[in-house]
Amino acid sequence: MSSINLLKRTAGIVLEKKKLTNVVARVGLVLDISGSMRNLYKNGTVQKVVERILAVASQFDDDGSLDVWVYDNEFSRLKSIKDSDFTNYVEDYILSNDLIHKFGRNDEPPVMEDVIQKYTVESPSKEPAFIVFINDGGCKRTIKKPVVESSTKPIFWQFVGIGDSNFEVLEKLDTMEGRFVDNANFFHIKDIEKTTDEELYNQLLNELPSWLKEAKSKGIL
Repeated sequence: MSSINLLKRTAGIVLEKKKLTNVVARVGLVLDISGSMRNLYKNGTVQKVVERILAVASQFDDDGSLDVWVYDNEFSRLKSIKDSDFTNYVEDYILSNDLIHKFGRNDEPPVMEDVIQKYTVESPSKEPAFIVFINDGGCKRTIKKPVVESSTKPIFWQFVGIGDSNFEVLEKLDTMEGRFVDNANFFHIKDIEKTTDEELYNQLLNELPSWLKEAKSKGIL
């Protein structure tokens, strides 16, 4: 059995446990490509992250694809990934693409605004958008604005901190005021390579069920 099929099987088990098997959602992945992420791109860690998130997307995405963005102090919206073209995605579509700005400083709000634009203006849908946002620290405090403004929209932000940097801004997401619903969650993984697929999926999908329930009760979905 191929690695992606093994990942999909594990993701399916966790989705069943979380009672999410009947959920149809669009799935997006936002990848930090600031300077401190350089080694994780070069050593294959980011490619593995892409494959692990694709396995979730293929389970409950509306078309089985994973939408992808990368950002540092600029951002790029990339080609969506499907089962048929995930191999070497990071090398072929990110590292080898000279049009993508990489390894600069990090600036989250512009890419977040583009995510909101895609799912609410360009391609509006009644289906929720589940956004996995990978960051290795130093997130700008100004992320509060796009998080708050999207709290009335069918978008859930799942932030994942990797490494051992400062995640003070993301750690305060759960107590962020001014939102229509709690539309964001954060967890920290010091070494994502040592985290099992089941552990990762359990944490990724931990708060999504409660958001879905609240979003439905308040007419967002």
